[in-house]
Amino acid sequence: MAAAETAVPALPSGGGLGAPSGTVPVLFCFSVFARPSAVPHGAGYELLIQKFLSLYGDQIDMHRKFVVQLFAEEWGQYVDLPKGFTVSERCKVRLVPLQIQLTTLGNLTPSSTVFFCCDMQERFRPAIKYFGDIISVGQRLLQGARILGIPVIVTEQYPKGLGSTVQEIDLTGVKLVLPKTKFSMVLPEVEAALAEIPGVRSVVLFGVETHVCIQQTALELVGRGIEVHIVADATSSRSMMDRMFALERLARTGIIVTTSEAVLLQLVADKDHPKFKEIQNLIKIMQAR
Repeated sequence: MAAAETAVPALPSGGGLGAPSGTVPVLFCFSVFARPSAVPHGAGYELLIQKFLSLYGDQIDMHRKFVVQLFAEEWGQYVDLPKGFTVSERCKVRLVPLQIQLTTLGNLTPSSTVFFCCDMQERFRPAIKYFGDIISVGQRLLQGARILGIPVIVTEQYPKGLGSTVQEIDLTGVKLVLPKTKFSMVLPEVEAALAEIPGVRSVVLFGVETHVCIQQTALELVGRGIEVHIVADATSSRSMMDRMFALERLARTGIIVTTSEAVLLQLVADKDHPKFKEIQNLIKIMQAR
């Protein structure tokens, strides 16, 4: 039986609660809490999730899946957020954890995995620590993806100013190469590409920078129910402190921090796998560098 709703005072019109012009007041409910805030007019699911995380991040168990619900006056109760919903007027939303807690096992299979290669661009070469090493590992990961038939999505951050993906990385056969200005790789085009791949459960993520684009991509993917594996030996930042604290934070949220060898061997899983020898050769090359 659903718990009875506690009446809450109506939010004032015209932005309300000191909301800036161009924003809409929204009451964000989670567990027993209800906190008024505001979002830009036209905000959708992604911004609502970000707002929930900013308001309740220390109380949200990232090992669970959640559903966002909207209070519907016509029904007098919450309903699942309609597809394509955007905020256009004052409303009340809540974040509801599903009853079954997810156990993050970290298993990888080629049929349910996609590789994300993030912003491995020429202008980052002199600034990113150990950039040559992560290029080498990233290239081997993409070779592994080709061998195992795993889709690859590549982004380039503002390529007009930062250049294209470095020449050492062979983009032959990748599913998508996309320019971006947003730090996260989770763009509409990327979401559409993922939707075309049946049964995606895991993303293997690598590139730069760990504390910016990698971190924001990982958090968005987890918010969408996708298990994320960050390849520690194929991601870096300008500052080792930024890298270290980003990986530590991500691990605490249930994201899997792993290595390239662990990823490739998980994907073949068996010495008798028909592609094992090819993957083993890649690993030997990485170990020899």
